[in-house]
Amino acid sequence: MEWVLLVLLGMAASSLGSLIGLGGGIIVVPALLYLGTLHGFDHITPQVAVGTSLFTMIFTGLSSTLSYMKHKTVDYKSGLLFLIGSGPGSILGAWVTESLNLKSFNIFFGLFIILVSIILTLKNKLKPIPYRKDKGIVRTFTDNTGTTFEYGFNPIAGILISFVVGFLSGIFGVGGGSLMVPAMILIFFFPPHVAVATSMFMIFPSSVLSSITHVALGNVNWLYAFALIPGAWMGAKVGVYLNTRLKSKTIVILLRTILVIVGVRLIYQGFFG
Repeated sequence: MEWVLLVLLGMAASSLGSLIGLGGGIIVVPALLYLGTLHGFDHITPQVAVGTSLFTMIFTGLSSTLSYMKHKTVDYKSGLLFLIGSGPGSILGAWVTESLNLKSFNIFFGLFIILVSIILTLKNKLKPIPYRKDKGIVRTFTDNTGTTFEYGFNPIAGILISFVVGFLSGIFGVGGGSLMVPAMILIFFFPPHVAVATSMFMIFPSSVLSSITHVALGNVNWLYAFALIPGAWMGAKVGVYLNTRLKSKTIVILLRTILVIVGVRLIYQGFFG
């Protein structure tokens, strides 16, 4: 029964994560912490929840990237540039996680989840910051309807922002897409579908790097990880399918509501648990 729950968890988290570029860890980590309190499941520390989540996201990121490659929506050059920042950031974040106890982790992670829900609320209402073509990298993208988008960014700003995103990803095991997708859309003028696909492309190598650190620290529950991986692999493909065919507004509203509830619960546990 425990394995069935973990497979379904991996599928649900990965489907939502791939749909809007979050990576799925923002659902997996609190779910693992909760399951660790139930009879029949091993006790799970925040470090093990984060390490197991990040290891699982290697497969979410790979599966999503392979699917998005077929739709030609991944900006490889920008993604590799952002990795210059997010790679070291994710490794540093993984080490910082070791210093957090359960109560501190619950409070900080709860606040982070609520921040993500606020970002999801505002991202469709905010307009991208105009960019100057002579001040950085310029990209063009033509979607399936033949519409051409032009976007661009300052490479130094891109690396610095991705470092912060990678750092938070390494601490909380969330993949970084929850912050990187809005940043790419609002600051760097990315078309939404390209931002989501490029975010998933970045999640794969950054999860590998931070997972190596967590494996070295003994922060991966291998039984749970291998139960989550099949669901994560299949769920990622479902999320990509929905992303290319559906408007994700309803899903975002549902996810936003869930995040607020989970975030408040974690903060409460951190203070009073």
